[in-house]
Amino acid sequence: MEHEIYVSREVKNLGHPNAARLIKKAARLALQAEGVDCPCLISVMLTDGEGIRQVNRQFREVDQETDVLSFPLNELKPGAFDPALCDRDPETGSLLLGDMMLNLPRCQEQGEELGHGFERELQYLTVHSVLHLLGYDHVDEGPMKKQMRAREKAIMGEE
Repeated sequence: MEHEIYVSREVKNLGHPNAARLIKKAARLALQAEGVDCPCLISVMLTDGEGIRQVNRQFREVDQETDVLSFPLNELKPGAFDPALCDRDPETGSLLLGDMMLNLPRCQEQGEELGHGFERELQYLTVHSVLHLLGYDHVDEGPMKKQMRAREKAIMGEE
């Protein structure tokens, strides 16, 4: 089984030549940890602060930059992946999970601020976004956020 994870760059010369490889590795790790055992398709757009701000404004009506945006295509229950609830790519049969957008300059800044570097921050944000595509959310400080944070830590090997 092979997941299809497509990574493209909206802005040229963003640097970080290993970004696509790290994203694919982290996404596959998250899917495996969540028990997703059939081929899935995820699209990832790498951008900068202005690019993600425009999309955030357009789709969420929030006029500010952020680190990552996730656009799930299915209504899934966290921790209970059900392929029957997912649309399929008519050409490949892969499950369509959704899209994500990563702000690489913000990722670099946060990695430095938090003291663990760009690569670890990029992988964390990828895991975070994949969990959103699988139904996890953190709309408040309640149990849903705790559940999502616990899964992030487990997948990142921080338990």
